Amino acid sequence: MNIYDVSKKAGVSIATVSRVINGNNNVSEKTKQKVLSVMKEIGYTPNVFARGLGLNTMKTIGIMCTDSSDVYLANAVYYLERELRANGYDAILCCTGNDLSTKKDYLELLLSKRVDAVILVGSKFLETKAAENKYIIDAAAKLPIMLVNGYLDAPNIYGTLCDDENAVYEVTDSLIKNGCRNIVYLYTSTSLSGQCKLAGFKKAHFVHNIPINNELLHLCNKNIANARDYLTQLYDRGLRFGAVVTSDDSLAVGALKFAHAHDMKVPDDLSIVGYNNTIVASCTDPELTSIDSKVEALCITTVNTLMGVFNGSNVPCKTNITADIVKRGTTKF
Repeated sequence: MNIYDVSKKAGVSIATVSRVINGNNNVSEKTKQKVLSVMKEIGYTPNVFARGLGLNTMKTIGIMCTDSSDVYLANAVYYLERELRANGYDAILCCTGNDLSTKKDYLELLLSKRVDAVILVGSKFLETKAAENKYIIDAAAKLPIMLVNGYLDAPNIYGTLCDDENAVYEVTDSLIKNGCRNIVYLYTSTSLSGQCKLAGFKKAHFVHNIPINNELLHLCNKNIANARDYLTQLYDRGLRFGAVVTSDDSLAVGALKFAHAHDMKVPDDLSIVGYNNTIVASCTDPELTSIDSKVEALCITTVNTLMGVFNGSNVPCKTNITADIVKRGTTKF
């Protein structure tokens, strides 16, 4: 039996059960007695580590990311550790790769270490098949699960997301209004975030009643050369385009290399937009216009939400953060 069972049987939130266990006065006497009665009935006793409840905790949080060499994920891990440290918590980092079985193994490892919560960084932890997310939902019955730029509708799981769809919609809409018609979209993932970005790109074309040539949509690895080479293939086949929108700054660098190789003036001949506003965006010539996905704000909000869960506060299960378009030298809008 666990806190989720108490919550379900008593008909109250996990946060309310947490308040009762912590002796928080912000619970009515009637509710308190109901929760205590259920705990006694099902034989539930908070374990010695009291994961997520603020009682004799290990003061350690597990962090899982798929690739610590990725600039976006590396920044996220840095900000998460900084905020956790400021709140008196240590962190254990696991780099899982993209294989589902490895993700499951690492989550089990963190549970065995009796961490107080687990933070999953990036939407690649959410699978398109609902059954493949069950291991996350099962873990959430034991401790809080926090998702950075992801959301899973299940008890004790809290997501903080960037509004990726609207960000890509706005930048594509701006390019179209500036006269661009044939726009290439290069993306690296079909994760939740990846799907939202692609939806934003398509939505802008739908609003302006512009058909999309599927050859201008390309899923590729997060690799500068891959982006450059695909654009070269399109160009060699006679396809002409006036802009390239990407889901990552590295792909935008590839687009810029393509432009230089073909003596195109940027942004006069070709407009280019990156994503994540990493340090890469300011290292090119001209510097890249990029969508700032607010990774620092996402991580600060995630940790603040987690601290609220630990304190028994009422916290939202889903928090949305708006992205910014950082305009530099690769666009004219």
